[in-house]
Amino acid sequence: MPAPAAFIPFRHAVFRTLWFATLVSNIGGWVQSTGAGWLMTSLSPSPVMVSLVQVAALLPVFLLALPAGALADIMDRRRFLLMTQFWIFGTALLLCVLTGAGLLGPWGLLALTFCIGVGAAANFPAFAATTPELVPRTDLVQAIVLNAMGFNLARAIGPALGGVVLGWAGAEVAFGLNAACFLVLITALFFWKRVPEQDTTPKERLLPAIGSGVRYVLASPVMRGVIIRSTLAFFAGSAVWALLPLIVRFRLGLGPSAFGLMLGAMGVGAVAASFWLPALRNRLSRSATVVACSSGVGASIILLALAQHWVLAAIAMLLYGAFWLGMTSTLSASSQLGARPWVRARAIGLFQVCTFGAMAAGTVLGGVGAEVIGIPATLIAFGVTGIVLAVAVRHLPLEAPPSLPSATNLAEPQPEAPAAELLPALRGDEGRVLESVRYAVPTASREAFLRSMAEVRGVRLRAGAIVWRLYEDVAHPERYVELWAVRSWSDHLREQSRLSEADHAILAAAVAFQIEGTKPEAERFVQLSV
Repeated sequence: MPAPAAFIPFRHAVFRTLWFATLVSNIGGWVQSTGAGWLMTSLSPSPVMVSLVQVAALLPVFLLALPAGALADIMDRRRFLLMTQFWIFGTALLLCVLTGAGLLGPWGLLALTFCIGVGAAANFPAFAATTPELVPRTDLVQAIVLNAMGFNLARAIGPALGGVVLGWAGAEVAFGLNAACFLVLITALFFWKRVPEQDTTPKERLLPAIGSGVRYVLASPVMRGVIIRSTLAFFAGSAVWALLPLIVRFRLGLGPSAFGLMLGAMGVGAVAASFWLPALRNRLSRSATVVACSSGVGASIILLALAQHWVLAAIAMLLYGAFWLGMTSTLSASSQLGARPWVRARAIGLFQVCTFGAMAAGTVLGGVGAEVIGIPATLIAFGVTGIVLAVAVRHLPLEAPPSLPSATNLAEPQPEAPAAELLPALRGDEGRVLESVRYAVPTASREAFLRSMAEVRGVRLRAGAIVWRLYEDVAHPERYVELWAVRSWSDHLREQSRLSEADHAILAAAVAFQIEGTKPEAERFVQLSV
């Protein structure tokens, strides 16, 4: 009997093993998060301090996800993931010990929550960029949905378990359970026999790798669209995370077990949504799916604001979890599919910098709003804002348009090999390289050629160019010179390996405008210090 469409990626053994190990570690993380949020209501119950628990968990992603993504791209990802898991395990164990000894105050809780967030910030882009290594591209979108489902299944189990543990044994046991859960993922990573990617180009250094990742995202219409839409959507949906403990404790008058069950209801909604998402994707584009789910998140927040009884609040959280899963998994899939493999972890890191930064800002604003205008009015404002923003930015792309087959077999122009006496000067990462291509284009084709070169500009910038220009000969209007510079000879050597089939088709389309009987001429120049 064939597996349901939702579970097809589980046929890949490594993905299956890491998925279950990650589920256990995420359950531990939610137990810890539930314990920290509830403990803060006892240590310092003001809305701002309670909201700062979420900020402390999210802020490290805003600060560190991009450099962490760069490290994940230039290091062995398995080794890097092991390092992050050991960091989280050690910090969680310290949190357990200090809480049990009665030495933890509100600011100490925030500091150690921040430290755990540092490990999570390093882990997120590396793990997301690893998923395409574990399953074929045909299964990737559903694998991402399953990852989100696992996260939300943990959200259903972890908070409920955390509430029980808090009521039965206290916060220190909840924090210790989190540490134990991370040992499961560490064990799974130890047994993962990752095949290193074959790359003959020079390894990048950290700071230049960050720069090339940012330039890639800025030159990619899809990645820009994904990040802008995600930032707005995550900001508008974040108030729930800051205010839910206060809603449960002071508005509904319930205890820690009910708080865990509310988070559990959100997780149940997300898990249920995982089953109907494949059918929804068959009917709607990614963009339409995000608009629908973002609007659903906003409506759920408004319903939560109006709830006076725990039943209605639980229904609101159930719907919130379902729509949140649909929105976030679709945006996450777009971020992973929209970036080339060589820069994927960096692009995901920048995606997470923006989205988690937006969530941190939203949680702070939610806490401040609750003190100024009250919890219900704050939630309604966030819900309405989410719906309006989702509709307003619906035109921004989340996936590349289908690429047309190239209409030409013309090869891209290749420069001459470097002179032997200059080879020693070309080794290393110092000295910019200026590259050029000279075109001769019929004047009647000028406008079409310029439109084609606008696409070429994006190709060059995504491949590593730090500047790009196109010049027209004032005496011979049919002549053009394309100039672009890369940071070093090493970056020049990386250029060709960074081009996709669609990029090569764009470059070939520009060559097709060349006057018949002539060929474009390519040259390279190295910067001199004089």
